[in-house]
Amino acid sequence: MKKSLLIALACTYLFSGCVSQKKFKAQLAKYDTLKTNYDKVDLMLSDCASEREKQIARIAVLEEELAYAKKNGSAMLQQLSDLSVISSTQSESIKKSLDNINAKEGYIRNLQTELSRKDSLNMALVLNLKGALQDVNDEDVNIKVEGSAVFISISDKMLFASGSYNITPRAKDVLGKVASVIKAQPDVQFMVEGHTDNKAIRTGAIRDNWDLSVLRSASVVRVLQKQYGIDPSRMIAAGRSEYVSVSSNDTPEGRSMNRRTRIVILPQLDQFFKLMEPK
Repeated sequence: MKKSLLIALACTYLFSGCVSQKKFKAQLAKYDTLKTNYDKVDLMLSDCASEREKQIARIAVLEEELAYAKKNGSAMLQQLSDLSVISSTQSESIKKSLDNINAKEGYIRNLQTELSRKDSLNMALVLNLKGALQDVNDEDVNIKVEGSAVFISISDKMLFASGSYNITPRAKDVLGKVASVIKAQPDVQFMVEGHTDNKAIRTGAIRDNWDLSVLRSASVVRVLQKQYGIDPSRMIAAGRSEYVSVSSNDTPEGRSMNRRTRIVILPQLDQFFKLMEPK
């Protein structure tokens, strides 16, 4: 009797394993595409943040140089002209240098204005999101600005059942409110990141936490596209598995915080880098 039962269980395992392998290969292909897209945007974000810091430092240096040049340039030119030490050609050359300094001052002011404008747009976006989600528990949804991007972090206990990537009806209401704010900003792109805790999972087509995180982000993107009309070309779906945790995985509370989906509203990188081009 026991021998027959073992044979039956082995056959069942082999059959189910075959089906799971087919599903897994399909999900793996989707994951590879999503991971490639994510890596590209992640690199762009890093470059953008690094470039912004460089430009802030550059502004400070230019302001010091400008203040010194303006203080001494005009006085020197007047003194030299009064003493008839320089020729008219040399005098004109110095005037052109002073004009270039004034042009550089205008560039610095414009750069500062545009950086402030970007920060202001991000803060306005945060306020709109918080207004739309004011009836949602703060523990379930967190909104903040880091660098040049806006981050919306949604707890997975609101979005999904344990071990599942099917979105709950309650979560669709929250995603609808987020979608209404994002649709009002048609020029921004955003990335949906899935995050998990470090508990191993293997069920059906889900082989590990990489699969689960990607499938969950894809589910969110799919709802935003099909139910709320977000242009799919504005969205990227990506999974981070268990490797970007916000708390320790040693406690149930910490693991709960790590299971989240994060919507990253990206800066307009083309416009930002164009702004950084030397004038």
